[in-house]
Amino acid sequence: MKKLVEGLTAHLASGTTTLCWCWRLTRGDGVVFGFTDHDLTLQFDGTSFEPETGLIPSELRVSSGLAVDAQEAEGVLSSDRISESDIFAGLWDNASVEVWRVNWQNAEERVLMRRGSIGQIRRGKTAFVAEVRSMAHVLEQSVGRTFQNACDATLGDTRCKVNLETPAYQATGAITSLIGDRGFAVSGLDEFAANWFALGLLTWQSGGNEGRQVEISRHEVISGVAILTLLEAPVRPPSVGNIFKIQAGCDKRWQTCLEKFSNGDNYRGFPHIPGNNTLIRYAATSRGHKGEPL
Repeated sequence: MKKLVEGLTAHLASGTTTLCWCWRLTRGDGVVFGFTDHDLTLQFDGTSFEPETGLIPSELRVSSGLAVDAQEAEGVLSSDRISESDIFAGLWDNASVEVWRVNWQNAEERVLMRRGSIGQIRRGKTAFVAEVRSMAHVLEQSVGRTFQNACDATLGDTRCKVNLETPAYQATGAITSLIGDRGFAVSGLDEFAANWFALGLLTWQSGGNEGRQVEISRHEVISGVAILTLLEAPVRPPSVGNIFKIQAGCDKRWQTCLEKFSNGDNYRGFPHIPGNNTLIRYAATSRGHKGEPL
């Protein structure tokens, strides 16, 4: 049960209310946004809640069990507040959300209705619809390690311990020509063999995507020219001359850890665990049955 401040309790009991909705959104990069469906700007807790945002909420549902309650908020894409490029870049993914019911005549009379995070975002040409998940969704996340053949560490983290700052595993390059919306020929990678940077990370150092990171799908060398293909098209189209920093990639296999990184002691997978093929194997006359380990 929610505890209301004394003033709000009296306001609700009066029979005539002046209530509005306020949303406070905090992105992963720490930027805070405030929105309200009132026609004037409201301020409390150090946040300005701006009107005319086009943010329209659905009904607020709250259940007593552990099921994840979800609300949707529909809004308008604007260049200065919520842009399509920021949504596409993932800046709004899992942003924290507070939903307040506020007396707009006295913002001190308010109650926090829900605290959650942004889930799925559906985009159109001029608008978006964001799912607001309750905090119960955290209980659905897997905790702990999974026994699997492949390594579950992130290349270069404290469990992997590979130093990605060494010249063997990182480089700086520039785009020399574009190939479609995800591929481009580059300079600066002449010393590296094909596939060395496949599944690695590319960080833009200049251009419209400066500061953003993208994953590399393929690294090819054709007629002596290095060609990179990204997993997804950049938020903004790259241009010839754009500079980037690139890190080697890892496919999480035991053989790669040994041969490419000489890091077998820190391998976080279980390469010798029996796979599904072991479970479905059957006796056959074509196989030698000499009593040796399978």
